[in-house]
Amino acid sequence: MNQLFKELRLAGVSRHFDNPSGQRVAALHELTLTIKRGEFICLLGPSGCGKTTALNCIAGLLPVTGGTISLDQHRIDLLPPEKRGFGMVFQNYALFPHMTVRKNVAFGLMMRGTPAGEIKTRVARAFELVQLTGHEDKLPGQLSGGQQQRVAIARAIVIEPPLLLMDEPLSNLDAKLRLEMRAEIRRIHRQLGRTTIYVTHDQEEALSLADRIVVMKDGLVQQVATPEEVYAQPANIHVARFMGYRNVLTLNAGTRNGQRIALEGQGLTLEGAVKQDPGGKAAVAIRPEDISVGSGPNTIAGKIENVEYGGHESLIDVRAGNDVLLHVRTGARVKMGEAVTLTVAPERVLVYLAETA
Repeated sequence: MNQLFKELRLAGVSRHFDNPSGQRVAALHELTLTIKRGEFICLLGPSGCGKTTALNCIAGLLPVTGGTISLDQHRIDLLPPEKRGFGMVFQNYALFPHMTVRKNVAFGLMMRGTPAGEIKTRVARAFELVQLTGHEDKLPGQLSGGQQQRVAIARAIVIEPPLLLMDEPLSNLDAKLRLEMRAEIRRIHRQLGRTTIYVTHDQEEALSLADRIVVMKDGLVQQVATPEEVYAQPANIHVARFMGYRNVLTLNAGTRNGQRIALEGQGLTLEGAVKQDPGGKAAVAIRPEDISVGSGPNTIAGKIENVEYGGHESLIDVRAGNDVLLHVRTGARVKMGEAVTLTVAPERVLVYLAETA
């Protein structure tokens, strides 16, 4: 199944398991998603949210217990992994330590009975693409972590798969290598033009790589949107928390005027932008970088309790209202114990339905 496809469709895909007490539990619940050819999709969420389960169901490593998976109207969820022909890159690289990296990359082609001359050509092209030419005859243990991950990517792409699946491929690398490999993965994706589904718990990775992000929690999809939409307009308070809205307050919702709403509580009086109709109680989310030191709309008076110097900007903790701790990222020069006035634009005070216990 090496042909390019127009779309991959997941329709109500679920995966259940029985826990030790015999209860039926959903690790993945009715995931419905259409992925177009050439898209880079990130499945994003905390550990245990169902993102790797979804990837393994697509790969055929786990059977689905509900729903269907189709390539251009043809169901593939009943096919074994080898019949799907997808490339997969694992978190731990999964290289054969006793084989040279050349043989590691060629392994999939050999298993498919590809002629020797074609194997040589395609392996050389794969090494050139991942920029590892000259390392072909080394063992995996002689390479750095970043180089081993490049080998794993070369092995996945050399079979020319219609779909490339990547499961937390950068989590074992240090911060510098993660940045470098992130750029390499995006470059390779652009050069090949193949569809990629990428699992990560790292928001920065997802924002920098994806065409669309699928945010998940407890086996359920919370939002499917572009990186810009997920970052600036989270669909609910869970997505907001996960995407870095560290200031989450429960306030009373007051008078509403279109998409603007008055908020009051905990010694604060604000105006915010409605993302979900909150009813009487509202969950209010504000990013640290959306709060400024100075006067303006939504003025908040407080006292600085902590300053974390970060070079161009610092992260400060401000105690305000009735013992509310606000996190603020600012380039202003401030000191511990200093009284400050904060301001935040109403459109950056995002209002959601309050969380229930």
